Amino acid sequence: MKVLIKKEDLKRRIKELAKQISEDYRGKTPVFIAILKGAFIFLSDLIRELEIDCIVDFMAVTSYNGSTESSGAVEFLKDVTMDIQGKDVIIVEDIVDTGLTLDYIKKVLELRKPASLKICVLLDKKKKRRVKIEPDYVGFEIGDVFVVGYGLDFGEKYRNLPEIYCYEER
Repeated sequence: MKVLIKKEDLKRRIKELAKQISEDYRGKTPVFIAILKGAFIFLSDLIRELEIDCIVDFMAVTSYNGSTESSGAVEFLKDVTMDIQGKDVIIVEDIVDTGLTLDYIKKVLELRKPASLKICVLLDKKKKRRVKIEPDYVGFEIGDVFVVGYGLDFGEKYRNLPEIYCYEER
């Protein structure tokens, strides 16, 4: 597999994102909701670089069902455990491509009346977008390639890779 984003570049960009979020939320304690399983490594590195307090919770959804293409049908596997009403919430996602999953998650969370709701994604694949959704914080914009590593998987494999790779089925 070919390296798309090196670990040094990941570390540098995540530090920049954390600095921006820390500035934007100075004096606040945002709730970071990571979308499992892909975003857990990104979230872990991101919150360790923050200069502010934060709260962490998780959601788990699926729309890929073992494929390299999103089905568009979102299935909730785990919901957040806390009440987010009146709280500043940041959804943390590994990748946004069609936007269907993230749009659905955003709408579900908006119904719970947070004080604010923003989106932080590691990877943005704009060319695949099928709905109008724009993340507030973006690590890297990538082309139309399927990627693995740094939390992203194919068939539950490759999450442990320290860099992001272009995946080609064999």
